[in-house]
Amino acid sequence: MTAAFDHAPARPPAGAPARFRHLIAAEWIKLRSLRSTSWVLGAGALAVIGINVNSAASNADRLARQQLPAEPPPGVQARPELLFDPLHTAFVDPAWQLLMVIAATVGGITVFGEYTSGLIRTTFTAVPDRQAVIAAKVTVVSAVMLALGTLVSGVSFGVTQVLLREYGGLSLGDPGALRAVIAAALLAPLCALVGMAVGAVVRHAAGSVVAVIALLLLVPALFQGERYRWVREIGNAMPLSAWERLVMNPERARGLGAYPLTVTDAWIVYGAWATAATAIAVLVVRRRDV
Repeated sequence: MTAAFDHAPARPPAGAPARFRHLIAAEWIKLRSLRSTSWVLGAGALAVIGINVNSAASNADRLARQQLPAEPPPGVQARPELLFDPLHTAFVDPAWQLLMVIAATVGGITVFGEYTSGLIRTTFTAVPDRQAVIAAKVTVVSAVMLALGTLVSGVSFGVTQVLLREYGGLSLGDPGALRAVIAAALLAPLCALVGMAVGAVVRHAAGSVVAVIALLLLVPALFQGERYRWVREIGNAMPLSAWERLVMNPERARGLGAYPLTVTDAWIVYGAWATAATAIAVLVVRRRDV
């Protein structure tokens, strides 16, 4: 009996600090255990893809009817040809704005959900290193949202372009196509990080959702004028404006008006918002009491 215990593996001491992989596993369990999260992400992905596919199918039907050799009645002017951008069909604004709201909300829940339920006290008691906890949340949420964004972006682009293959459908090798797919895929984790930052600051479910929607969707709409440069620059610095520029067909990028946003500037906006959102979440959680 004594020999058996002599060869037993040594257990770590009870007070040993949790390693980062343990924190990642814990955050993954928290996120996965919420059934509502899976339903929201799944339904949201299907909704975004459905809107884009419906747009492609509608455009294909209109283009097919346009090609029919029908002569207009006497005295009736022929209908103008349909101005059509196959790349835009895969990235319809309402669909991706919906994804932005969903991603930001889920990101915010991972932070304010623990505050509203009181679980955050248990978390910080078990792991006093708050910075490591937030870093684990950021890692898990970013990975999940990147997978979601990649799936939605890839499927939306692939299916819509197949439907439009007879009407100028694109491939990833066409100018601007790969950039648009990557930018759309990164939009989900970017908005999730913004949602986490807002959730850390507001710490209230309804307030966080309203604040993040206003920040991501309403502010860009308010700063679109071209009369004053500072107004346009603020609008250009928003994630929605950067996404719209990155998914734009290069052939349609002419005549953007005064103070246009360049592709390089748009990528910088992506990086700046992700970095700032992560820093705000870490700083606020470290400094404020639970």
